[in-house]
Amino acid sequence: MASSPKAVCLLSGGLDSTTCLALARHDGFACYALSFDYGQRHRFELEAAARVAAALNAERHVVAKIGLDVFGGSALTADIAVPKGRSAAEMGHGIPVTYVPARNTIFLSFALAWAEVLESSDIFIGVNALDYSGYPDCRPEYIEAYERMANLATKAGVEGRSRVHIRTPLLRLTKAQIVTLGHQLGVPFGSTHSCYDPAPDGRPCGACDACLLRRKGFEEAGIEDR
Repeated sequence: MASSPKAVCLLSGGLDSTTCLALARHDGFACYALSFDYGQRHRFELEAAARVAAALNAERHVVAKIGLDVFGGSALTADIAVPKGRSAAEMGHGIPVTYVPARNTIFLSFALAWAEVLESSDIFIGVNALDYSGYPDCRPEYIEAYERMANLATKAGVEGRSRVHIRTPLLRLTKAQIVTLGHQLGVPFGSTHSCYDPAPDGRPCGACDACLLRRKGFEEAGIEDR
């Protein structure tokens, strides 16, 4: 019997990345989960990522420490207030201060390096282009461009031995559709963490963009958020 293909799955510990990991597992991949300690103020997500990786039987879970807080420039990595109580219209306009410069480019580069070591052709990332907060590195054209670059940048790609695929199964789903999919896959929603500005004990603020989008998704899906 052939062994399962390996995949590197970017895992923040949030709703989207957890559902993406569950879907990769469901589709028969042996999943290698990759999280980042990048100096984010919401480091509780790393504890959530560890819980999720264990619950979903990841082959291995690695946390890479990269420290993007040395640059700052984001409400997630510097002393900048996290926006609260924004309307859907406000969230759909412009790029918010919670955008971390080049974050997905950096994350995907680490995933690409690990995938090459694992001799894996698949990288999963839970980006979403519908119910999201305007991040430029969540758009389809960005993912397509990164995939083209990735196949120019690796030894396996240059030698023609394999082609890297950046898999984005949630890209065109609403948050409600993601919640519904996660529910169908048995995602442990209670183990996930979405808040950008949690209390010292990890409780979500309930008012940042991430909390509001999460609440909207569960309400529209008619599923209780545990």
